[in-house]
Amino acid sequence: MRSLTTFSGVVAALLLSAAVSPGEVNVVIEHNDTTTATPAFTFKNIPSPSMNDAASKAEFVLVDGARGINSGGLEKLHDGKLPTEADEPGENFYFLMGIDGGRLLVDLRSVISLKQVNTYSWHPGPRGPQVYTLYACDGRSASFSSQPKQDIEPEKCGWHLIAKVDTRTKHGMAGGQYGVSISDSAGAVGNYRYLLFVISRTENQDDFGNTFYSEIDVIDRNAPEPAQVIAAPPPLQDLSQTFASGGGVYQITIDPTRAPDLTDWAFKELAPVAQEWYPKIVKLLPSEGFQAPAKVTIDFGKSTAGYVAITHGNRITCTTSWFRENLRGEARGCVVHELVHVVQQYNYGDGRPQPPNASPIPFWLAEGIPDYIRWFIYEPKSHGADLLWMRQQKNLTPSYDGSYRVSANFLNWVTEKYNNELVPRLNVALREGRYSDNLWKQSTGHTVTELGGEWKKWLDAELKVAENHPRSIK
Repeated sequence: MRSLTTFSGVVAALLLSAAVSPGEVNVVIEHNDTTTATPAFTFKNIPSPSMNDAASKAEFVLVDGARGINSGGLEKLHDGKLPTEADEPGENFYFLMGIDGGRLLVDLRSVISLKQVNTYSWHPGPRGPQVYTLYACDGRSASFSSQPKQDIEPEKCGWHLIAKVDTRTKHGMAGGQYGVSISDSAGAVGNYRYLLFVISRTENQDDFGNTFYSEIDVIDRNAPEPAQVIAAPPPLQDLSQTFASGGGVYQITIDPTRAPDLTDWAFKELAPVAQEWYPKIVKLLPSEGFQAPAKVTIDFGKSTAGYVAITHGNRITCTTSWFRENLRGEARGCVVHELVHVVQQYNYGDGRPQPPNASPIPFWLAEGIPDYIRWFIYEPKSHGADLLWMRQQKNLTPSYDGSYRVSANFLNWVTEKYNNELVPRLNVALREGRYSDNLWKQSTGHTVTELGGEWKKWLDAELKVAENHPRSIK
């Protein structure tokens, strides 16, 4: 479903002084959800991205912040090319994980009559919405600084505030495709050469809040109408199939459209595992008033930001190349791990309101719990995180907050020794935004640091025994 929101004038605090423009700045926001978004970036009231607008020949400069490891370069913002799918890191620009956005300078190389600034983004999760403040300047002020760092207020060094943009809703950060168009009721925002985007992340509950920006268009009022980006090639034949789970309560769609060679494996081997284990995971991680997503999608994409698989809301995207190499190994267990993420729902991207003053989500727990369920409940006989696995690791210095398998081992040890309800209790607190280290004391009588130290001593002793008596671990 598409949604349209329009902000203008005093309502959005975007009114410019008469010295800059006699009209009012209007900000139009449109959203295509994950089911309607297409590579054409088609909106009802916002033009599709252009390929020869004023930004196409502009210089883009990273003033503050750092580019994400798997992000495309700044040229992705004005090359007139668009991503073909929702989670395609290399075809977007985004800031490094864990930092609060950054600043981006656009030098148009000459003063133009600025008619419109349009920004586009696409991502299935919290990296879809846009949050930024736009400033502009002609560069003629004596106090002008072209690259003000994060600790400098742009308005104090020659910049004019143009607009504040925030496409998030009160009920979370819906993924999908966003278009933002900034214009002026008088026909031109003003005469400017430079634009400064002060970009913020969409959430701080984890490290994945920096938006995937797909394109930035700048329209010159006195230039010919720019041409739209050539539409992407027609979609592939849909090979998706939906499987009932949990007595029909849940629907799991598996989509091998972009990897047709995996169709047989996906339907005959992966589907039964997902059908059986999704309801089991829901029962393992309950909380009052919470309902896990009734519909889950598992698809295969060409890129997942450097991960073998990644989950956004109720959609799991698997890296095709890795799965092709691991069909007889870890592929199914990897999807079980991701199904846990679907049930966790820690990021409030499903429309649930975020609790006030919600506590940050420790990454090691967010990933440790799925690996605990995978390695110690789903496939304990594979020994993927137990003492046998630990013994095989070279130069391993285990720490309880080491994340993934290491933290899974720690959680299993605490569960077996102190409280077999520990993981469900931690999950409830994390899901409801009230996690704190006090939960460990309440559940076990010890702090997490004390538990970590005790576990480490136990682990070191067991590994030493295994080193001296290799057959003692089974």
